[in-house]
Amino acid sequence: WILGHLIIVGLFIILIHTQENEAGDEANPSKRHFWYVNILQFFFGGILSTYLVFYFRSADIFSTWPFIALLLLAFWANESLKRHYMRFSFQISLFYISIYSFFIFLIPIILHRIGDYVFLLSGLASLIFIFVFIQILSSFVKREFTESKKMIMSLILGITVLVNILYFTNLIPPMPLSLKDAGVYYFIEKNNDGNYVVTYENTGWKKYFTFYPDFKKVSGAPVYAFSAIFSPKNLNITVVHEWQYYNETQGEWITDKIINLPVRGGRDGGFRTYSMRSNLREGKWRVNIKTEHGQTIGHLRFQILSADTEPELTTEVK
Repeated sequence: WILGHLIIVGLFIILIHTQENEAGDEANPSKRHFWYVNILQFFFGGILSTYLVFYFRSADIFSTWPFIALLLLAFWANESLKRHYMRFSFQISLFYISIYSFFIFLIPIILHRIGDYVFLLSGLASLIFIFVFIQILSSFVKREFTESKKMIMSLILGITVLVNILYFTNLIPPMPLSLKDAGVYYFIEKNNDGNYVVTYENTGWKKYFTFYPDFKKVSGAPVYAFSAIFSPKNLNITVVHEWQYYNETQGEWITDKIINLPVRGGRDGGFRTYSMRSNLREGKWRVNIKTEHGQTIGHLRFQILSADTEPELTTEVK
């Protein structure tokens, strides 16, 4: 679906610039050119909105917000800066963001693995694709390409550097993985239907306004960390739950335990798995959900408080 949209976008970029003699000026374009631009904008919007929906569905928005911000900026530019659509560099930069996002998702599926070199390979494939496209387009519009060449190269370089900085500083998740659901629970078990029965304290609206929700724990009782991670079909990986507590004296997070968990791709709601720890100390805790290569997919945050009895619990099936 996305590949089809990308092909249509590339085709209409070529059509727009091969028809530039009929286009008129930006305020009064020809009828044909007007429709070309509107069709191009429509398909750009379809591509970018698909990416946005995928990452907005993540259970940990704090781990995906930088990439979402980049996509939102591109989406806003597509919807609001229509008058710039006659500009070669504007079209190419939006097209490159769309291609880059597509290859970041596609290459791991083809290779059945993720990791730094797979991400770099995705970037290389994106660069090759966009430069081949530019060469084809420039054969039709040599003058316009010559005038815009420096700006186009600067934008492509800037986008590439920005995405790599976000990735290697763990400010975006290891695509195409996404955390679909996650939570800290008092008890988890798998039922006969293959689903997970979880129990938790229902604090209502308060949980949406607390960065470290309270977890009232009886001495010796276990704590369960649940995660459902979306992975494309045939992309089977290992993730880790890294349990950490905050040491107030040292002012830093201390790793208490790292637990490896398998994830199988293909389930729309994400592959469900969990880890369990006992005898956790009071204070702030977090469970970092990562790939085996150390890339962060998401976080669970909570604060353990000692209690004489368990609070009233709610049961849910996941």
